[in-house]
Amino acid sequence: MRHKNHINSVRKAIVLATGLFLTISVCGYINGFKSDFFSEPKARAAEEHLMSSSEVMGRLKEKAGLAKDYIYENGFDVSYCFMIDMRLPSGKNRFFVYNLLKDSLEAAGLVTHGKGSENESGTLVFSNAPNSNCTSLGRYKIGSSYNGNFGLSYKLLGMDKTNSRALDRAVVLHSYLGVPKEEVYPASICLSEGCPAVSPAFFAQLKAYMDESQEPILLWIYY
Repeated sequence: MRHKNHINSVRKAIVLATGLFLTISVCGYINGFKSDFFSEPKARAAEEHLMSSSEVMGRLKEKAGLAKDYIYENGFDVSYCFMIDMRLPSGKNRFFVYNLLKDSLEAAGLVTHGKGSENESGTLVFSNAPNSNCTSLGRYKIGSSYNGNFGLSYKLLGMDKTNSRALDRAVVLHSYLGVPKEEVYPASICLSEGCPAVSPAFFAQLKAYMDESQEPILLWIYY
């Protein structure tokens, strides 16, 4: 009897030890999985500072002020300009329609950057080189429209050394169904091959400005 009780005690001990081992193993797996699942993407972790709304507007107004002289001197539309602030993450609105006459923001939407502009450090890089798939910084003249692979598109003529190959690289303004209508930050949106692509809804807004304008509209991509 005493021997039987000893065997039962040993069995209970083995069961308890096995259960404890499985509990530790399972908890360790879950915790490890949770840690991996919630880890920030490299690009997100590398962001030093997410600008406040006032900082974004301050940068926008500063660029718009610089754009006015260029616009008057080069025959652009004097009422509106389009500005893209690449310092902002792609999940935030960073394509701006700016009213130059009222010195105010009219509309904003999401816009892609080129997949070649992504790097391990999390900061964007920019290039004017063919086949780089990068976004190119600088001022663009929005040219004529045409129907391409993504439907209605507008040619972009690079006005600076940093974007002078825009036409050769087929960098154009177009819509893309994969671009959300509203902000998705802290998530990121899809990448392009260098084109500033926007949602169909926002593209319709931009089209209205371009169609009503008698002069070409300036698009300025800055960082």
